[in-house]
Amino acid sequence: MKTHQIEIQRVKAMNNSHGLIRVQIDASVQSVAPGRSGDGGDAMPSSVLTMSEETARVMLLLIKGQLAEFDSRKARSRR
Repeated sequence: MKTHQIEIQRVKAMNNSHGLIRVQIDASVQSVAPGRSGDGGDAMPSSVLTMSEETARVMLLLIKGQLAEFDSRKARSRR
């Protein structure tokens, strides 16, 4: 498994189709050497996603909007 450090700098757009939410972002992506996940522990290697509080709030609002759009497409019997 490859490990990466991903920093989201800006969320540009978000849409959904066929049950998937697609997000267009500006991001900085760097490979991380195995065993250097950045958390200081000996956990399994994993990619790390970081973003500012402002970017996280924007992403949260956009995701809520996309989920509301999904819900509006459901038949009334499935709500």
